[in-house]
Amino acid sequence: MQTNSFPEYDLSENTTGCCPRFKPEGWDNQHLHFVNKKFVRATTRSAMHIPWNMGTVFTRVQGHIDDANAADPATQIVLSHDISAWEGEHLFAVQQDVPDEEMTTLSGDFFTRVFEGPYRHAKQFEHDMRIAAKAMGKTAGEVFFFYTTCPKCAKAYKENYMVGIARL
Repeated sequence: MQTNSFPEYDLSENTTGCCPRFKPEGWDNQHLHFVNKKFVRATTRSAMHIPWNMGTVFTRVQGHIDDANAADPATQIVLSHDISAWEGEHLFAVQQDVPDEEMTTLSGDFFTRVFEGPYRHAKQFEHDMRIAAKAMGKTAGEVFFFYTTCPKCAKAYKENYMVGIARL
């Protein structure tokens, strides 16, 4: 297990011109170890867990990441979770600090599970992550999701993969 790395993210197939097709091989049941792994932290407003301003926030953050040349081309990962029914938190993996954005780090051990299904099942998938941690003799802390494609691309690819990433 390498420190501060995610499984390989194959960006080679992108027929939509937006999100690449996610290839789940190598992502399920992985153990990750982070030591001060850098992320840009951003929040979005929601109404009962449905994001309102995600497009605006993601466009701003990605522009700042690009301007700072901070993106890791092999790790275009955003970890997301709901802080409440009214606010979502999003952590954009980066290689270096990004001016004009809030920086944070993650440290600790995490594990992954790949899910396929509609976004509305995320709560059930989070529950499944907690059960899987318990089966390992651990307790899941924060559970993040890497939403591998936007809703438009999920429809185009006819698959909607989400990767659950839970802190142990």
